[in-house]
Formats: sequence, C-alpha cells, structure tokens
Amino acid sequence: MSTTTYDVTGMTCGHCVSAVTQELRKLPGVEDVQVQLVPGAVSSVAVTSSAPLDPAAVAEAVDEAGYELA
Repeated sequence: MSTTTYDVTGMTCGHCVSAVTQELRKLPGVEDVQVQLVPGAVSSVAVTSSAPLDPAAVAEAVDEAGYELA
C-alpha cells in the first residue's frame, strides 16, 4: 500500500470533495481517498493505492473533476 497526499486548489464544498473523490477512485489500484477540505484555500487529498500512482494520471483525474493540483 502507498499513500500520497496532494494539494488541490479550488475546492469549496462537499460537492467538490465528492467530485474529486469520484474521479480519483476511478484510477487503477486506488483503495481510498480522504479529503481535508479547506474552503477557498488549498485542500489536502490523501490517496491510498496498491502501488504508487502516476502523478500525471492523478492531475488528469483532478482536472476532470474541475480542479487542479497546487
């Protein structure tokens, strides 16, 4: 298992958390996603996976949800 924390900008509410979580869970090997929401600032997103994830794939998933990595 590998857990990596990413900083995500633009998240403001529970819907934002849900959108990011849903997109990240689509990545192969993702076991869990935990979001520490900081409305209007940089939120922390911890992704636990069976193997290290490709940072480009994580950035693409976050972008697909409508947000971006800080």
